[in-house]
Amino acid sequence: MAESAPLRIVFMGTPEFAVPTLEALLGWPGARVVAVVTAPDKPAGRGRQLSESAVKQAARAHELPVLQPTNLKAPEFQQELRACAADLQVVVAFRMLPEAVWNMPPRGSINIHASLLPQYRGAAPINWALIHGEEQTGVTSFFLQHEIDTGNLIFQDVVPIAPDDDFGALYEKLKVAGAQLALRTVQAIAAGTAPSIPQAAAGELRHAPKIQKETGRLDFQQPAAALVNRVRGLSPIPTAFTTLPDGRTLKVFRAGVHPDTPADAQPGQWLSDGRSFLRVQTPEGQLDLLDVQLEGKKRLPIGEFLRGFNHLSLIN
Repeated sequence: MAESAPLRIVFMGTPEFAVPTLEALLGWPGARVVAVVTAPDKPAGRGRQLSESAVKQAARAHELPVLQPTNLKAPEFQQELRACAADLQVVVAFRMLPEAVWNMPPRGSINIHASLLPQYRGAAPINWALIHGEEQTGVTSFFLQHEIDTGNLIFQDVVPIAPDDDFGALYEKLKVAGAQLALRTVQAIAAGTAPSIPQAAAGELRHAPKIQKETGRLDFQQPAAALVNRVRGLSPIPTAFTTLPDGRTLKVFRAGVHPDTPADAQPGQWLSDGRSFLRVQTPEGQLDLLDVQLEGKKRLPIGEFLRGFNHLSLIN
């Protein structure tokens, strides 16, 4: 009996998060990545020179054809995509696809999402899992359909969240877990053994909308523990922030909880010894700022930061 031909795959993705999945698919002889679809090059840096996406750079390293449509509904793009004759499309950290695109291959299109769906549907699942203080998250493979992140589930893998994980650390864990899950999913689809399970809607669902600038603003009317989670969920990018008493913006990359809540303390009150700590009072404990960056300055541990400034001007 002759061996079946490799599964023809079009891969769609843009950021670094998607690269390990592309690499995993390229390393499996049962699949052949016939094209990569990614975002158009964008101006970046002080020189505003065009910058290629991480996925495009990986695709070029493997000499893969690259498509960079500005409009996914454009007939020219869809004709080019159809000419790839893909059996399956694999989507990781790309944008929403029109039905004419996701419904094109005979085996459909699958997405790898960085949460345990149906929880944290949306653009920023890693950030919001941390902001909400979750102790575990994971990755999900599912078949694309009309509503975003609602398609039938294929597989899920749980990933624990360590107490000191921030967005950067959890991103690294999940991009590796996502690549492993994607390969297992594609192998199951090729073998005809992939399940297709409707998402259960029972219980309260938490959503993961796009992170806005104001998402990062620290509200000292919230408990210190909740603010620590917000810092974790936005570090190292786009970063939580606050405004110092003198009006300057202070980014906060790492923070902890100091348990003191003096009877006369008011939420939002700044406290410092000028050498080793800078804290802000909340209704439950003090937010201990550990790693910060003043506007226009370098990121520094709090001790170095305080040695460079008159602490009285920071807290009065």
